[in-house]
Amino acid sequence: MSRYLLDTNICVHYMKGEFGLMEKVDIVGFENCFLSEITIIELLFGVAKSDPARQAANRRNVAILREAFEGQELSIELTKEIFAEEKARRRKIGRVVDDFDLLIGATAIAHDLTLVTHNTKHFAGTPTLVVSDWVQEYVDAR
Repeated sequence: MSRYLLDTNICVHYMKGEFGLMEKVDIVGFENCFLSEITIIELLFGVAKSDPARQAANRRNVAILREAFEGQELSIELTKEIFAEEKARRRKIGRVVDDFDLLIGATAIAHDLTLVTHNTKHFAGTPTLVVSDWVQEYVDAR
């Protein structure tokens, strides 16, 4: 059975009920889906920079997501060497990407998870990282 790490953009679509993501999580098994602590940080940053009139609702949505995935938030503790090696490799070939994306990808590798993201270009060419785009699968099926 495959296990999945949900990238930040997938979590945003999930919270909005878009692209059949709630149903997809049910199909693959909620217990097989995880979040990186970096994703939580990015979501909280999104709340902080959102329209003040929407901040309370956005904060609630993130809290509901975190509660739903309680016990399935993964630390970046095991990712340090993977992150450092991949960052150095990418710098050498001129393909620098955001550190948070690298940490999320490294978390998927460290925990042997498939990364679910709609930002597949950010993770292209990362050795040993398996990526799946559930948003594109949904769009293609329509």
